[in-house]
Amino acid sequence: MTAFELRATDGAARAGILRTAHGELRTPAFMPVGTKATVKAVDPQELEDLGAEILLCNTYHLHFRPGADLIDELGGLHRFMAWDGPILTDSGGFQVFSLRHTILRQDDEGVTFRSVYDGDEARFTPELSASIQRRLGSDVAMCLDVVPPPETPRRELEDAVRRTTLWAQRQQQAERAPGQLLFGISQGGADPELRRRSVEQIAELDLDGNALGGLAIGEPKEQMLETTAWAAELLPQQKARYFMGIGDPAGVLEVIARGIDMFDCVLPTRNARTGSALTWEGQLNIKAARFARDQRPLDESCSCPACTRFTRAYVRHLLNQQEILGLRLLSLHNLRFLLDLVAGAREAIERGELRSYKAAALERLAPAEEATWAT
Repeated sequence: MTAFELRATDGAARAGILRTAHGELRTPAFMPVGTKATVKAVDPQELEDLGAEILLCNTYHLHFRPGADLIDELGGLHRFMAWDGPILTDSGGFQVFSLRHTILRQDDEGVTFRSVYDGDEARFTPELSASIQRRLGSDVAMCLDVVPPPETPRRELEDAVRRTTLWAQRQQQAERAPGQLLFGISQGGADPELRRRSVEQIAELDLDGNALGGLAIGEPKEQMLETTAWAAELLPQQKARYFMGIGDPAGVLEVIARGIDMFDCVLPTRNARTGSALTWEGQLNIKAARFARDQRPLDESCSCPACTRFTRAYVRHLLNQQEILGLRLLSLHNLRFLLDLVAGAREAIERGELRSYKAAALERLAPAEEATWAT
């Protein structure tokens, strides 16, 4: 029996259940990012109240601060951060390869780099990534992969695909925490031949789930969506599908419609820290002078703590005075907005009405400012 149960389909879109050691996850699902064992400015109980069912934590950062051994000693990541639901930990690969200036060398055994914390030389291997994630005790562990930047020469892209498969094969043999699921990651950019090769090689390993990596990192949107559509069709039907690093409302709806079950992004909380609110009017810069006397909530249809109690004028005042409450309120709102959007999509799939739900949502979103597509 696989960990994932497909419950409904609507075109390419899917609704299902992922069963983990810390409970069931309803999909499609957005995973708020708790990089350092915290979703910035938000309490775990607040996350549950907002509708979050799973969090993502970062292997790279937790490895260096405070260290997997300490977290293990203190009872594991769930107890450490007081979150009782499922947790997915990334492999650390994206952080290593996105911080390209820190890389010293890479080979088939692993990648050597300088820590962003103290500059000391460090090395990640598939076995070490597995060991860190085992000690963290996450519910879903990710395989270490090679993440090439956009416009990588084909020869280097081909090598990244080969090495990603090699590392997944090795990590599959490593010890895991009790009940811990393991997801593989395909690479290959938007190159049809290499992406297909990577998807097929990772799928052959018969892991608990499969992810599309190396997309939404700077390539044109249409190319990313086209690649997602045909690559998702190649993924095993009865395994969870994870798109790594997308979180703007329009982008989330587009990948759901193309058959993706899970996705994550720092966008809701990062945008909050810059004063930006996700709303049905588009993405609003609440610091702007035009909101100084605006007595409406951030979004009329939202029931988050910010929208049920405070006005745009008040939130703007907090932000412009650099009051922490303003950042918290915007973070709560942005997370609730995106979680509600995804919950609505899931219900629409179950009714067989995703097409109309998506069309109506995209028409309402009609961004006042262009959404940011970023990881």
